[in-house]
Amino acid sequence: MSNSTIQFSRRAFMRTSSLAGGGMLIGFNFFQACKPKAAPPVDLAQLNYNDFNAFIKIADNGAVTIFSPNPEIGQGVKTSMPMIIAEELEVAWKNVHVEQGALDTKNYTRQVAGGSQSIRHGWDALRQTGATAKQMLVNAAAVKWGVDPSECSVKEGVITNAAGETLGYGDVVKDAAQMEVPEDVVLKEPKSYTIIGQDVRNVDIDKITTGKPLFGLDYKEEGMLYASVARPPAFGQRLVSFDATEAKAMPGVVDVITIGDRARAHLNGENRNWSAILSDSDKVVVVATSTWQAMKAKNALKLVWEGEGLESTEEHDKILLGLLDGNDFNTLRSDGNVDKAFANADTILERTYESPFLPHNCMEPMNFFANVTDEKIHLVGPVQTPASAANTVADMLGRDVEDIHLEMTRMGGGFGRRLYGDFVFEAAEISNAIKKPVKMVSSREDDMGTGVYRPAIKYRIKAAIKDGKLTAYHLKEAAINSNMYGLIPNFFPAGAIENYQVDAANYKSNVTTGAWRAPYTNFLAFAEQSFFDELAEAMDVDRVQLRLDLLKKVDATADEAIQYDPDRMIKVINTAVEKSGWGAQPKGVYQGFVNYYCHNTHVAEVANVEIENGKPVVKKVVCVVDCGIVVNPLGALNQIEGGVVDGVGHAMYGNFEFDAGAPKARNFDRYRLVRMKEAPMVEVHLIQNELSPTGLGEPTLPPAGGAVANALKAATGKRIYQQPFLKNPELLKVPEEPIIG
Repeated sequence: MSNSTIQFSRRAFMRTSSLAGGGMLIGFNFFQACKPKAAPPVDLAQLNYNDFNAFIKIADNGAVTIFSPNPEIGQGVKTSMPMIIAEELEVAWKNVHVEQGALDTKNYTRQVAGGSQSIRHGWDALRQTGATAKQMLVNAAAVKWGVDPSECSVKEGVITNAAGETLGYGDVVKDAAQMEVPEDVVLKEPKSYTIIGQDVRNVDIDKITTGKPLFGLDYKEEGMLYASVARPPAFGQRLVSFDATEAKAMPGVVDVITIGDRARAHLNGENRNWSAILSDSDKVVVVATSTWQAMKAKNALKLVWEGEGLESTEEHDKILLGLLDGNDFNTLRSDGNVDKAFANADTILERTYESPFLPHNCMEPMNFFANVTDEKIHLVGPVQTPASAANTVADMLGRDVEDIHLEMTRMGGGFGRRLYGDFVFEAAEISNAIKKPVKMVSSREDDMGTGVYRPAIKYRIKAAIKDGKLTAYHLKEAAINSNMYGLIPNFFPAGAIENYQVDAANYKSNVTTGAWRAPYTNFLAFAEQSFFDELAEAMDVDRVQLRLDLLKKVDATADEAIQYDPDRMIKVINTAVEKSGWGAQPKGVYQGFVNYYCHNTHVAEVANVEIENGKPVVKKVVCVVDCGIVVNPLGALNQIEGGVVDGVGHAMYGNFEFDAGAPKARNFDRYRLVRMKEAPMVEVHLIQNELSPTGLGEPTLPPAGGAVANALKAATGKRIYQQPFLKNPELLKVPEEPIIG
């Protein structure tokens, strides 16, 4: 990729510099001298900074504080987004200090952590902003020297002309601030990057490892109270009555109240905000002077609940299978004529795949601070959708959204759970009722037992084979509360098979469901990639070659609906084959292969399974990723490895069931997560190119389950059609006569 020249006006600069919640509106009135040999102090945060606006502050020695607007849930945007602006601004990363920005809808857009889209959407805007700021400074220096700006160069905040004269940014900043915003700016070529592409530590790592306050649970204000909320113990129940006599007499208890009226009145209508997932029931809230006192008193409440439609996991299974057997589908894509192809087929392969509900299990349970006064509403805490939360609180309390000041803390995990602001709305309603600052804190049992879950889903895949060729492919989805149909119909193998159809059916349940890391694809990848392996066996062809042959048939330019790039997918497949030693492992190593596309990123994974003490063990996963330019390789490695381990763990162990509407597990004593000793080694290979960055927080999770399932088939000779794999331990039994592999 060569230098990119992008034209935009002053108005465009002001707005596009904040696109996707990551841009920075650079101002210059308070820039100070940045001398070539000025050594930064040890602690940049302690410098005396001059405010310019909501986006940037500059210290006397040229150090820059960049406010990162997007929510940080561990995906690394608080580090990588400022890296992009610093690159084009030509300042030294060692002189950059990063702080979390507050919600600011006037200066930022898309202040959201979701869909692995932050870097992808912010890439161009961030670069343009940095490049424009740098050019204005250069232009000001050129005027001072009486030279053409093209004769000037910049390095680490110091401008140099052809004669060797230098000016720090601080020497020209006041003049630069008065100049016209340039209509054309030249962006740096990737080969010239000095920050992007380098390993950069998480900007919060020192605070995290030393226990400094960063997270919502850390936040405190003088006079703040704590609230613990008693919610319906089963989905579909409502509060009938309660007795708080004993609870009110306990030490530290300030009040016991009910909430729910405002939420029902303002948030549960047809036009409610999508993130306002709340029970229709009243809830009983204990307010106390400490979290422990509030939670202990909540357990002393005498509560009476009743309800209807209290569904069990067995009922959900029957309902979903009934949907798959029925005809009430929404057709998402239909190419050719699958019915005709099946009627003419020599062989038909049909399989059904099943997955359970899953909780998010964030390390930090849901919590939020609210202080509702007549003058303003102050909100602080971990939320992935701050603007949506603020708008909904304003609607619920009948206030102007301008009354709300929302500050984001770092999150101890999100995985989609914190897209839904129910915990924000509860905190706001409690504070509004008691007229005091309060922090609502959920226990692990609250979080797991009254949460928003990954929906249970079943897939049925059917393929037709005629004259040794794949002639039809029909995917049916049956899901609980499915509302994200658009994610799946145009992924591979769409465009590769002449007769291709995707149908989806939905059952509306009382159980609240929502996005869970890599929504829908987190299970679909396992189903489809397991099916492709079995299809290759039925066709008596090489499983990798089957995928490559299908990809070669795809003409993405002729079908604009196709979301993946077949050439990029072919490259990750070939690289995975090479790097994993596919088919060339020593005896006793069993491999499983998958390739997958989601969140705009192409991935191939190979899992190695070995037999230890008579049991198959996932020892290693080789993961090849094409996500375009990698802003921070160290952060990318963390995301890739975490996604693979998460995918393996939940495919193997994750199971969440209901009995009469109540979760059977409410803590980790009954809910199985992958353990440290069970985590495989993850070997990562990144495809190097100069294409714009794509998502990375989610794409490596979905393929992991399929890679392991295919490796387990190689090791045991048995196919797995249901997650978690350990739900039926018989399938993981090693045959007495080992399979050659």
